[in-house]
Amino acid sequence: MISSKVDKGQGQAMLRAICVAVLVVHSSFCDEVTHKYEEGDRVWVYGNKIGPFNNPLETYGYFDVLPWCEPHSKVAKKPTLGEALTGDELIKLDVNVEFKKDTSRKQICRKTLSQADADVLKAAIKEQYWYQLFLDDLPTWAAVGKIVKGEYMMYTHQRFSLGYNNNHVVLANMTAENKVAVAEGVELEFTYSVEWKASKIQFDNRFRRYLDESFFEHNIHWVSVLNSFMMVFVLACIVMIVLLRTLKADYARYDKDIDDDGTEFRDESGWKQVHSEVFRVPPQHVLLCALVGTGYQLVVLLFCLIFIAIASVVYADRGALLTYGVISYAITSSVAGYASGRQFVHYAAAGPAISKDWKRTTLLTASLLPGTIAAMIFLLNLVAVYYNSQQAIPFTTMVAVVLIWLFVSLPLVVVGTFIGRHRKKVDILRVSQIPRHIPEKSHYSHGWIAAGGILPFGSIFIELYFVFTSFWNYKYYYVYGFMLLVYVILLLVTMCLAVVFTYYLLNSEDYRWQWSSFALGASTSGYVFLYSVYFFLFKTNMAGFFMTMFYFGYMALFCGALAILCGTVSFITADMFVNRIYRNIKLE
Repeated sequence: MISSKVDKGQGQAMLRAICVAVLVVHSSFCDEVTHKYEEGDRVWVYGNKIGPFNNPLETYGYFDVLPWCEPHSKVAKKPTLGEALTGDELIKLDVNVEFKKDTSRKQICRKTLSQADADVLKAAIKEQYWYQLFLDDLPTWAAVGKIVKGEYMMYTHQRFSLGYNNNHVVLANMTAENKVAVAEGVELEFTYSVEWKASKIQFDNRFRRYLDESFFEHNIHWVSVLNSFMMVFVLACIVMIVLLRTLKADYARYDKDIDDDGTEFRDESGWKQVHSEVFRVPPQHVLLCALVGTGYQLVVLLFCLIFIAIASVVYADRGALLTYGVISYAITSSVAGYASGRQFVHYAAAGPAISKDWKRTTLLTASLLPGTIAAMIFLLNLVAVYYNSQQAIPFTTMVAVVLIWLFVSLPLVVVGTFIGRHRKKVDILRVSQIPRHIPEKSHYSHGWIAAGGILPFGSIFIELYFVFTSFWNYKYYYVYGFMLLVYVILLLVTMCLAVVFTYYLLNSEDYRWQWSSFALGASTSGYVFLYSVYFFLFKTNMAGFFMTMFYFGYMALFCGALAILCGTVSFITADMFVNRIYRNIKLE
């Protein structure tokens, strides 16, 4: 009898424990994962970052700079990889927001300003400091204060205007109110209030209000894309007509100049004269193979990211696109290894003595771009740490990225290289043992490479304005369909120019087309960097060492990656063109 009562009591205790566990799991799922709430459920408010308005990346931890009301215990939301890389660190605030329940003015805390506190607040108000909060993953922004008739005033009240649709939060506004003069000895009372209203906004569309449709979908955006397509069409027609006619005339002329044995050429000029030189191994072939492999990967990677952005709402998730970028880069590393290995096989066929360099080529392919990015990020991280900025990447995040490279990216490069090296070799023309003398060219011919980037830059600079404005001026970029079109246009323009330039170069009996064609495409990035300087000086109000370092550091990385991408596209096109025209000569 006693035993049965004990068993019954244990069973009831276990049932209660299970119920409590279910309730805990349900409540945690309610707000953090499903974004569904019942009336009275707490909706957490998170403080993210704070910083000067004119310097978008000069951000600091929410409680690291100003004398805010600190929570009783700092509970930070665990960041994703993308959030950690972009400097997002969400900390729960002592602001009690309950779903569908209004809250009249409620005190957070009282704080008496010391002279140091007053000086810090005045400096922040003078530099137009703003801060960012998140409520159910919806961002809100507000200014710390403003200068009114020469007096520094701080906002001490946060008025939350929230909207709901069924059991979802679909609207979040926060207005900073109640200006109080900042001075030593002044007691500040920080308060908040909450007001809920029903809304017709659907949960799936709740982020659209943050998108500046009038800016991104302006007529000039459509016109610029149309003009770029027209330029591509005209340029492609010119290339086809001129080159087809010219090459046809060249073949006819060379047919007449072949001797009876078919081995001697009477014509003393033209691209056919360097038929035994065009496949000569270029200088720094290991570096060229690594660049071409990396460029192949970047071409594929950018297509993947654009399609992911089109298919999903990446702008609504903090750091989502950067997370996808890191993962996609690691996965597409096999493309870099394959392209690099395949290119190395071509050079090894022309110069068997370099066959032993494949290991160096593989290692450089795997580490060229990641190593460059790591060096720049390390330098910027030192600046961020010195300024105690939230842009400093945590050590654990660095370790995670290194492990992804070490255990995913590097092995895939090796696998790709192995596959590329062991594919069927392509026959090439015989290469002479003694390099042919290159005739003297007029000085203006060297300007082709420098000027070659003008047309590709002209086809993308309007889109660059929208991208730069999004990244540096607090706008969410979402028109990835435009980006896809402009990206295709950039590739087509670069390919057309590569064909024309390579024909001109070979016709002047200069067989050094490999590095020249790569430099032609890469020159586009030079104009992009110059445009970024113009954008910094005339389209923004950024100032200070911190922001200057981060702006030009990121722009240098962007332009470097663009140089590799465009250079590779130009090189690929030139390589296909050279193989095509000399294969026809060989068949004759």
